[in-house]
Amino acid sequence: MIDKFKQAIRDASETLREQAASLGEGAKEKSFQLIEEWLQVFPKLEIAGLRITSFALSVALSPALEVELKASHEQFPQERLSELMKEHRTNAALLSVFQTIKTAYQLHRRTYADLNDPLVVKIRIRLSPEIKVYIGKPVIE
Repeated sequence: MIDKFKQAIRDASETLREQAASLGEGAKEKSFQLIEEWLQVFPKLEIAGLRITSFALSVALSPALEVELKASHEQFPQERLSELMKEHRTNAALLSVFQTIKTAYQLHRRTYADLNDPLVVKIRIRLSPEIKVYIGKPVIE
């Protein structure tokens, strides 16, 4: 009886391991697909004036691509951001980057602080992409 119980536990453990491996491969595949889509976006951001200054890939259960872009504030006045958003309204990735920059500027303006160069945009691509905008060189990471 105990041997049957041990075998049932081993079988269940093996099934769980197989399912976890399958889910892990699915997550990796989806992450790499998302990364491939974003690789098409970065040249367009460079054309808009954001220069890639750092590029990193991490491979794990959920792979991630992290890219840092920089520009001067003069390149992105509110009017230009609005134009870029209108121009790229059908591209969700580009639109989200420009909208995040615009929102960061709007919130920063409410602090009455000086604009410190550079404008830094960090994009982390994983199953749920993340966009961070820094006004000035980031000390907080």
